[in-house]
Amino acid sequence: MSNDIFGVIKKDLALLETELLASMVSPVELITEIGTHLVKSGGKRLRPALYLLSARSGPVFDAKRVMPLAAALELIHMASLVHDDVIDHADMRRGTLTANAKWGNQVSILSGDYIFAKAFSLVAGNSYDSRITTRLSELVCDLSSGEIIQNRGIYVAARDIEAYYGRIAKKTANFLAVCCEMGAIVSEMDEDTMHRLYTYGYSIGMAFQITDDLLDITSSKKKIGKPAGNDILQGIVTLPVIRALETSPDKQELEAIITNRGMTEEMLQRALEIVKESDGITFAQGRADSFLETARKSLPGTLPEKIRQAYCKAADFIGHRDF
Repeated sequence: MSNDIFGVIKKDLALLETELLASMVSPVELITEIGTHLVKSGGKRLRPALYLLSARSGPVFDAKRVMPLAAALELIHMASLVHDDVIDHADMRRGTLTANAKWGNQVSILSGDYIFAKAFSLVAGNSYDSRITTRLSELVCDLSSGEIIQNRGIYVAARDIEAYYGRIAKKTANFLAVCCEMGAIVSEMDEDTMHRLYTYGYSIGMAFQITDDLLDITSSKKKIGKPAGNDILQGIVTLPVIRALETSPDKQELEAIITNRGMTEEMLQRALEIVKESDGITFAQGRADSFLETARKSLPGTLPEKIRQAYCKAADFIGHRDF
């Protein structure tokens, strides 16, 4: 993704990898080992990339001040995934063993805590605008509360789309919005431009999570690096399922399956079949497309053309990604 879409910040992203690996070096050998494994496991680096595009768009760019925050944003994302994998009992991510699969839950949770703290130490070591520390703190609160809301709602046949939107905003969209906003802050953009970039980030974040939820139903383990139908198996009701619960002629059967904590593989496959046979997938894709259109329309007219193209390509990628 980075090479095709984010070529305009290719050098920045290369520096980011160096910064991430350096930030994982610890006097405790096991922490260094785990951190290095997580960094080298890859990832789209979407969050720091959106931040860097924004940071490159304003009147001021100071690489020495910009890069630590880019690393901090990716570390926060990384730490949240480590915790998510423990909660979800996941053993694979991006086709690679998770930290909990390699080192166990206890070490993984503590490693996630360490990485969160490391992210904030990178921010504390630089003279950033006070808005940045405030927004990062709010962001971590959102990530945690979004996960708690999701966990409280498992194996419930939820049909409230607005509640679903609120949950995915906390888990994903607010993060991407804040990345765009922070780039605007460090590059000293005006308030209107900052707000428009925030809206862009929020909108592609909503589309990104809806697309992610679609892939859980339509893709394969080989493509997405984790078993298909994993959300349903864990009792997590996503937008395609919410829609199927409303419109499918087999909605009662679907409800019986997704509320069953003893769900078998056969039951899971039947649930996936019901969702696929409903209009749930096309409905959810339509909602994702609508968010992406909002994202494109919100882009400021003052952006450098190469930056604008990168933002548009990122939106296109999210709309058509299959992993």
